[in-house]
Amino acid sequence: MSKPRVTLATAAQKPNLYPGETGLLDALASRGVEPRIAVWNDPSVNWDEAGLVVVRSVVDYATDREGFLKWADSLPRVLNHADILRWNSDKHYLMELEKRGLPTIKTTWLSAEKGYTKHQVHSRFPAAGDFVVKPAVSSGVRDVGRYSAINIPQRQAAMEQVMRLLRTGRDVMIQRYQEEVELLGERSLVFLNGLLSHTVDKTALLSRDQVTGQNVQTVDVSARAATDEELRWGEDIRVVLHAYVRERMGRDEQFLFNRVDIVPDGKGSFFVMEVALVDADLYLGSTNRALDNFADAITMRAFW
Repeated sequence: MSKPRVTLATAAQKPNLYPGETGLLDALASRGVEPRIAVWNDPSVNWDEAGLVVVRSVVDYATDREGFLKWADSLPRVLNHADILRWNSDKHYLMELEKRGLPTIKTTWLSAEKGYTKHQVHSRFPAAGDFVVKPAVSSGVRDVGRYSAINIPQRQAAMEQVMRLLRTGRDVMIQRYQEEVELLGERSLVFLNGLLSHTVDKTALLSRDQVTGQNVQTVDVSARAATDEELRWGEDIRVVLHAYVRERMGRDEQFLFNRVDIVPDGKGSFFVMEVALVDADLYLGSTNRALDNFADAITMRAFW
């Protein structure tokens, strides 16, 4: 019996996977899988021979989303499924989660098709506090900005960013910056094949470099056991996601990986910050079993 082939898809900017994943090839090989790494848009790669494709550090997908989705659609087997990648690669998915009862960050959505004037955009900025501007299709902190609502130069910079994004045909999100992230921390629950693998605390601070004016995100990750409350939250989110995907796709589709980012709201509940099903860093180096759990999950799907 020949070994199943697994190709881990990456990007030219991050061709060797995320930190903590360097042992993944060896872990897969030890489980009877023939693994390799390939950049998703490398024209020299024959994807017909890729076997099962597992999407990993495709951190540039947002710069060519349609090309990325066309590539995913062309693959015989890809996880997460191409339909999932299409849905999750545009942050309008948060609107669906909110409709289904999950608490998300209050967001003002600006459509590039609307032709907003500067006055219309300005009227949608918060009157106080910090706020965040980001495109609806984005990866990491590329094109994401944090601004002070009471600082005139920063409001002007936010205006320039929004108008630039809209002019290039990109929908925009405006969200109040969540101080809870700094005060209470952000939690990531990582599910593999529908089962909770590990949980991490993240201190993710988005700030502006005072010299360059560029936005910088610093992230500190530490593993810990999930509380009973977080487990309930995670299960609620997982159930809602799978129910929605089942309706959308017309069949049951198990996510290979699913990272759910939440932040406590300070009132006994939480906000869903993000559900990462495309270029998700799974923080496999945060705890001893995480990488083995992922290798097991991939191997199980490879032999299906």
